[in-house]
Amino acid sequence: MTNHDEAATVRPLTLAWVRRHLEAGEQIVGAEALHGGATADMRRLTIGMRDGGTRHLVLRSFVGPTRQGPAEDLLHREADALTTLTGTGVPAPGLIAVDPTAAHCEYPSLLMTHLPGRTVLDDEGLETRLPLLARHLVAVHAVRPTGRPREYVALTTADTVVTPEGADAAVWAAAIDVIRKPAPRYEGRFLHRDFQPTNVLFGLPPEDPAGAVGARITGVVDWAAASWGPADLDVAHCSTNLALLHGPAWGLRFTEAYREAGGRLAAAADERLYWQVRGPLAFSEEVQSVAQPWREAGRTELTTRAVEERLDAYVTSLMDAPG
Repeated sequence: MTNHDEAATVRPLTLAWVRRHLEAGEQIVGAEALHGGATADMRRLTIGMRDGGTRHLVLRSFVGPTRQGPAEDLLHREADALTTLTGTGVPAPGLIAVDPTAAHCEYPSLLMTHLPGRTVLDDEGLETRLPLLARHLVAVHAVRPTGRPREYVALTTADTVVTPEGADAAVWAAAIDVIRKPAPRYEGRFLHRDFQPTNVLFGLPPEDPAGAVGARITGVVDWAAASWGPADLDVAHCSTNLALLHGPAWGLRFTEAYREAGGRLAAAADERLYWQVRGPLAFSEEVQSVAQPWREAGRTELTTRAVEERLDAYVTSLMDAPG
């Protein structure tokens, strides 16, 4: 097996486990590290087929602790989510095998099909991508799993929010007070829980091979945090990502795009605000770790300070927005 880089090396036990899940006559002929995964090592495996062609699989391995919880729990959730999504029309990877306790591999691992396309984080073309993102999130929330995933976990508390340097202290104090209140009642939905541009793959429409990348969504990936909760949470999370990547106005526009696509949010303005501010307040605790992968992906202008300024502006816009 050839590796495209040293980081792509697959450990011997894991290699043997993957081979056991290939079709007869297939072999692993290459591996390449996929960058951008924040919680696990991701590798794209090239599989040589009996007819001489190739196909790709993706291997996720948790090699260390995660902020989201035990690797075993995350892999069980991802495997359940991928099984749930089969045949739903949501373009998610197909589950091939999972070893959540590292019974066979060096590390807890999951093997899945590879989806075409790439992530797009540029400002250019966002006007076209925004409604596509909204429509796909509505489709995710329309999924009705036979077995309900675990309840969502809040990613921040009023006591752990970090107010950015130079931010309007009064505005942030008011926003923090919003989430001190008990969570509103909600109608539960199947949530991705990390739906945002780095977990969405875009490609060219088959009928327009010369078009702009971003005209079609080819995949939604990273389902390890799939849970059950209010649609508002997924919308708030994606809105915050868009606000920090492209400017605060885009966060507000995504919320409207979600509604225009048929998505339903909390009925009362104060309830919507509760979920909306939870997004950026959670980001306040990890601005540096959020911004770094964006810079590595080419958005070099998104320094930690620049993202903090956008975060402050977005919180202010939410607190100022009419209900």
